[in-house]
Amino acid sequence: MFSKFMSLDSERRDTILNAGFKEFAKKGFDDASTNVISKESGISKPLMFHYVKSKKDFFLFLYDYCLDVLEKEYFSKIDRSQKDIFERLRKTCLLKIQVMKKYPWIFDFVKTAVLMDSDMVKERRKMVEENSFERFYGDIDTSKFREELDKEKSKRLIFWAIGGYADQVLEELKNSNTVELDFEKISTEFDSYLDELKKTYYM
Repeated sequence: MFSKFMSLDSERRDTILNAGFKEFAKKGFDDASTNVISKESGISKPLMFHYVKSKKDFFLFLYDYCLDVLEKEYFSKIDRSQKDIFERLRKTCLLKIQVMKKYPWIFDFVKTAVLMDSDMVKERRKMVEENSFERFYGDIDTSKFREELDKEKSKRLIFWAIGGYADQVLEELKNSNTVELDFEKISTEFDSYLDELKKTYYM
C-alpha cells in the first residue's frame, strides 16, 4: 500500500514521517490535521494522499514503521549481557538519542499510540508492552548496591534519574532544527552524572 511512499528519496520521506510523528504525538489521532502534516512536509495535501491514501492508514503505517525502527535501532541493540544498571542505562539512553536525532518525535508518537483506546492499535501495542522496564532491567546485578537499600526501588530511582538527564538532551533535539548534538560531549557529561549516582547507590 505504501510502496510509492517508500520509493521517495530518503530526505523527503523522513520529512513527511517526522511531520506525521509530531502532529499525531502533539494532538492525538482525532485532532491531528493532515493539512498541518502536508504543510510541514512541504508538499500539497493531494500529493500527500497520493502516497498515503488516508489519515487512518497513514497513522497505522507510522505506528508500524516506528515499531520497526525501534526494534532494529533501539530494543535489539540493548546489551542484555551487561548486568550493571549504570552501564546498561548509559547505552540505552545514548541509543535513544541516536534514534531521536533522525526522528525527534518518534517516542512521543509511540506514547500517544499506546495510550489510545482503539482497536486499530491494540494488537500493535503488544510489542511496546512487552518491551517493558522489567524485560530490560529486571535481571540487573544488584550485588554492588549498598546493603541497606531497597534494591528494586533503587533500580527505579536510578532509571528515573538517568532518564531525566536523557530527556533534557532529547527536548533540545526535539524542539530545535538547528541543534547539532556533540555525542562526545554528551557522553562525557553523562559519565560524570553516572559517577555521582554510583557514589550514592554502590558500596
